[in-house]
Amino acid sequence: MQGTLRASFRVVNSLELHHTLAWNSAIKSHVDSGFFYSAFLLYKEMRGVGVAHDSFTFPIVNRAVSSLQRDVIYGKMVHCVSTKMGFGSDVYFSNTMIEVYVKCGRLGYARKLFDEMSYRDLVSWTSIIAGYAGEGNISGAFDLFQQLMVELEPNSVTLMVMLQACCVGESLTLGRQLHGYAVKVGLVIDGSVQNSILRMYTETGSVEEVERFFREVDQRDDVSWNTLICFYSMERDFEKLVNTFSKMQGLAALSVETLTLLISAFAKSRDIFQGEWMHCLAIKTGLLDDVLLTALLDFYAKCGKIEISAQLFREIPFQNTVTCGAMMSGFIQNGYIMDAINLFRQMQAANVEPGVEILRIILDAYTNLGALQLGKTVHSYFIRNLLNSSKKQTTHLETSILNMYIKCGSISSARVYFDDILVKDLVTWTTMIEGFGTHGQGFKALELFGLMLKKGIKPNSVTFLSLLSACSHSGLIREGCEVYFFMKWICGIEPALDHYTCVVDLLGRHGKLKEALAIIVKLVFFPDSRIWGALLAASKIHGDIKLVEYTAERLLELEPDNVGYHILLSNVQASVGQWEEVEEVRRVVNEEYMKKKPGWSCIEAKGIIHGFVSADRSHHQVEEIYEVLGCLGRMIQEFGKYSLVDLIP
Repeated sequence: MQGTLRASFRVVNSLELHHTLAWNSAIKSHVDSGFFYSAFLLYKEMRGVGVAHDSFTFPIVNRAVSSLQRDVIYGKMVHCVSTKMGFGSDVYFSNTMIEVYVKCGRLGYARKLFDEMSYRDLVSWTSIIAGYAGEGNISGAFDLFQQLMVELEPNSVTLMVMLQACCVGESLTLGRQLHGYAVKVGLVIDGSVQNSILRMYTETGSVEEVERFFREVDQRDDVSWNTLICFYSMERDFEKLVNTFSKMQGLAALSVETLTLLISAFAKSRDIFQGEWMHCLAIKTGLLDDVLLTALLDFYAKCGKIEISAQLFREIPFQNTVTCGAMMSGFIQNGYIMDAINLFRQMQAANVEPGVEILRIILDAYTNLGALQLGKTVHSYFIRNLLNSSKKQTTHLETSILNMYIKCGSISSARVYFDDILVKDLVTWTTMIEGFGTHGQGFKALELFGLMLKKGIKPNSVTFLSLLSACSHSGLIREGCEVYFFMKWICGIEPALDHYTCVVDLLGRHGKLKEALAIIVKLVFFPDSRIWGALLAASKIHGDIKLVEYTAERLLELEPDNVGYHILLSNVQASVGQWEEVEEVRRVVNEEYMKKKPGWSCIEAKGIIHGFVSADRSHHQVEEIYEVLGCLGRMIQEFGKYSLVDLIP
């Protein structure tokens, strides 16, 4: 970049020293090429040699400043200098200044400038409306739009900005009004407006509204078809998605975007056949770029074909953070946690700055391993480098940090961090409630739920699932029943299978086995292995052998190949002397060649992760490990000779 900057100095200095057009052109060429910082430095040089400015100079400089999106101080400097030079009243400059303030997140400055403008054109109005829409202030954007209609007639660009605002605010009513306005003033004939209306309906409307308007679109291009394909993907209606693609062929040009959308949809449905077909089509048509390859990588990982994902990853010529993030996620989804960590370390060795998404993914890996110290390093990096970033970008990462502390066993650190989070969304509150529940602190979970309601946060079904689970883990049967009642009859949320599973577990832990069985039989249409497993565990603890056998049979009907259920049933039968039944179960296991996967665990020590498999003696410190375990076992036996009262000082 420095070489480019010096070359530009030589070019402009070889021309007439004070030729404004030459300097403007040099700065603009840097902006067009993406060298925004060097463009700004070139402008400083232009100021230094005293070159006169014209009405194009500051708008060009503002393009560089808005693209840098740094602290608003750059924009304020340009604004101050331009005003002193007499360009403050220039509408073209003022419009670019509004864009700078909006991109720097200073909507207040942009609105102040807008209000002070003596003359405002349609670009001025559209820019400030876009600023409000981008901030999520839909009512503010709509108020400005209504004022605009009094002074000027909105064009298609302004209307598309408003339709985008409807998508952000999920405002179907306003979207319908804008649709009607577009029809009234004749803007609906514009193909781009049609696509914007279609997208608005896909974001806020029903399937019927989307399909009805799509039939009305008379200028269907690849954007129209892609919007409909994306909608069916979000709705998980993969049959309609495939039919739409079939109709699209021959009517619109096939693009990389279309194939990427289709492959991402088939990744959701785990449809290996359709995804492989798209892969073949991409190769056949030559529409393979890095984005599509990354989508394919993610698709194969979600379908369990991690070897193919790794091969595609190696074939991508320019691996960026998005590609690496997809590969790391694929490793984690398929249980290759250490491979994900090794890839992250390779990125660090290559001095690649990890973004928010990469940090969130590596946190998931550390959380899966219970690596608290390594997780803390990510938290430290976040504080040093990303704490002042946009909350929209960091909210998910903050929740992942919170979840890391919870899953790694540090519930006190989790609560301290939760209190420090400035902007808490529903997911953040629910994560903390779930954390208290998994750590057996049911009362604290209920207390936090009460605080959440006072803050005006509306709970959803996942929040109530975490609460019911917390009550179950803490043995709060009365409180759990009250939560269930509050969810169903006060909040109007219909219980799902997971909620019933928590209630069955709650009742079962208290020995109310008949009531738990009644819930499964009377309220659950399609009970799965989890809900039967909860009842099986409870009936085994409370010694109800008949119920154990009944629930085990139901489990084996659902998962006949699960060797764990066979072994559990065999152990229960052996405990009551049913040796013939025991032999029959073991015969089935042997004939079907069923094998139980060995248990495994890992532990972090001084930033190094050590993994262990059941009966594994391959660790280089195995002798010392077993010696310590033996010592701990003897200590436990020694303490077992005393009562709890004897151990109190």
